Amino acid sequence: MVKPEKDLSRALNVTTIGSSSETLVLAHGFGTDQSIWEKIVPLLTPHYRLVVFDWPFSGAVNDPTAYSPEKYASFQAFADDLIDLMEEMALKAVTFAGHSMSAMIGCMASVKQPHLFKKLILICGSPRYLNTEEYEGGFTEKDINQLLSSIETNYEEWVYGFSSMAADPNDPNSRDKFQKSLLSMGGEVALPLAKTVFLSDNREWLEKVEIPCTIVQPSNDMAVPHSVALYLAKKIKGKCDLEVIDAVGHFPQLTAHLKLVEVLKAALE
Repeated sequence: MVKPEKDLSRALNVTTIGSSSETLVLAHGFGTDQSIWEKIVPLLTPHYRLVVFDWPFSGAVNDPTAYSPEKYASFQAFADDLIDLMEEMALKAVTFAGHSMSAMIGCMASVKQPHLFKKLILICGSPRYLNTEEYEGGFTEKDINQLLSSIETNYEEWVYGFSSMAADPNDPNSRDKFQKSLLSMGGEVALPLAKTVFLSDNREWLEKVEIPCTIVQPSNDMAVPHSVALYLAKKIKGKCDLEVIDAVGHFPQLTAHLKLVEVLKAALE
């Protein structure tokens, strides 16, 4: 059973699939849209009610005014959208799976409205990408400045280079899918959003997260080093399990979807 939703959920292209009493909300990350989950949705639908949607920055969202760099200058605005969306749909005590930036968005939303969540699944999540003397986020200040400069000066060239690094280079289909999503999003959105993502520091939220979490970390992720997964597991206040998937790249839902489904099912059970 597939049915469209309304109002905010209509604006964010929400689709509900399945009719189980167990609800799993899937939230995509930077530069993608809900189609990033297309490999795992058919495998989960027989067992769970799935809710998928597109963030306002996604190229799949029809309203070009949906994303405002001023409004979405921090992850808190996204967390507020998630809360509003779930309340509009009368969802509560759901399992939320957030990929990349959506992992921290889910954490923030769970702190603000814990009754909406019973479990968080944090896939390739990071509270901070920039290194400090005592913290390894995966990127130096020079790395991030170069990334932002490349987005601003030659977006298409950056897309082809970044997608080849972020996805498994031996999986051209996954790389091409990420490329198309980035190009659809556009450089005018990518630049301010990249600043929000790569320059943010959301570490202080972790000790406030009391909802049980499963952290999912690929064995080789260029965007999020293993040390970040360990940091999340250490700092999150609630019960935390860390699952490492043998996969290359930042998109296990594309490159290791069967392994990810196993982890998701185990977390849901």
